[in-house]
Amino acid sequence: MYMKHILQMVISFAAIAWCGIVSSSACTGISLKAKDGSYIQARTIEGSQLKLKSEYVIIPRGQEIQSYTPQAKNGMKFTAKYGVVGLCVVQKEFIAEGINEAGLSTGLFFFPNYGEYEPYEPSNARTTVGDLQLNTWMLTQFATIDEVRNVLLSGAIRVAGLDSTAVVHYRIGDKSGRQLVLEFVNGVPHFYENSVGVITNSPGFLWHLDNLNNYVNLHPGNAPDQILGERKLVPFGGNSGFLGLPGDATPPSRFVRAAFFRNTAPQRPDAFATVLECFHILNNFDIPIGIEHSKGHTVDIPSATQWTSAIDITNGKVYYKTSYNNNIRCIDLQSIDFAKVKYQWHPMDENEQQPIEAIIVR
Repeated sequence: MYMKHILQMVISFAAIAWCGIVSSSACTGISLKAKDGSYIQARTIEGSQLKLKSEYVIIPRGQEIQSYTPQAKNGMKFTAKYGVVGLCVVQKEFIAEGINEAGLSTGLFFFPNYGEYEPYEPSNARTTVGDLQLNTWMLTQFATIDEVRNVLLSGAIRVAGLDSTAVVHYRIGDKSGRQLVLEFVNGVPHFYENSVGVITNSPGFLWHLDNLNNYVNLHPGNAPDQILGERKLVPFGGNSGFLGLPGDATPPSRFVRAAFFRNTAPQRPDAFATVLECFHILNNFDIPIGIEHSKGHTVDIPSATQWTSAIDITNGKVYYKTSYNNNIRCIDLQSIDFAKVKYQWHPMDENEQQPIEAIIVR
C-alpha cells in the first residue's frame, strides 16, 4: 500500500510539473522546411514554478517498457521496435519531445480545460498507455504518422490521463514533411493536418486556426502612408505592417505571433541553417521569470522557458539549448547503434552554469 501511494504521488507530481502549473503553461512549437527538403520541428518548454529535471534519454531497440496508469505502473507493456532519442521532463519515462531512427518525431503540449480522455477502467490496464508516455509508445512502435493514426483510431489501445490537471495534445511529424495535431476530446482521438506549422496550448487547434482571421490585416514589411483629414500619417519605423500583433504570453497570442513569424521567415538552404532559423524565431518566445507571477513571488530558476529544441527529422539530429546553457548541443542518431546501446538517461545540463568563452585581444 505504501509503494502504491508513492507511485501515485510521483504520477501526480509529474503530471503537474512537466510544463509548469496550469496557469503558467506556455509551450510553443513551430516547423520549417529547408530548400533542400530537410524538415525541422522545434519547440520551447516552460515551467515557471520549479525546475523540470530535464534529461535526454536513449532507448535501444528491444527495450521493454511498461506504462503507468492513474493507479500504478501497471499499464501496457511494449517492446521498442525502433531506437529513440527523447528529451524528457520530471523522469525518464516522460518524453516531451523526441525522434526515432525511422524519422518519426512527436511532442506533447499542455492542453487544459479543452481536452479529455476516456475514463480510466482498471480492467483495461494491459491495453492502457498513460498520456505522458504516449510519445514513448509512438516513437518506439511506428515509422510514420499514418501508422500512428490508424492504430489510435482503431481503438486498439486506450490513453489515460495520469492527472486530471495535465491533459495534453500532441504534434506528430515524419520524413514526408507532413505534421498532424492529435487531440483527445470527450475521450475520442482527433487528428488535424497542421497547415500553418504552429502549435501552442488551449483552446483546440481548430479554434486557433479560426482565430487567425482576426489578424487578416497583418502583413510583413511596412504599412502605407495614410491621409487623415489634412494630416499625413507615416509609420514610426520598420515592420509597421505587423502593428496589432499580440505580444503577451497566452496560448492564443503566442499561436498568432508564431504563425506570422514562421510563415514570413526566409527559407534557408539546408537543414542546419533552418535549425538556426528555428532557434532565432523561438528566442521571441522565451518567457522571463516574473510576468506569470504575482508581485513578490520569486522562483530560483533563470527563465520560465527551461529549454528549446529543434529536431532535424530528415537527418536524424536532436539540437537543444537550455536556460542554464545557451550553447546549442546536438545528438546525432546516425552515431548511435540502437542494437547495442544501453537504455540510458542523462541531465541536459551537467552543470547549471553558462560557459563563457573569453576573447583575447593581442
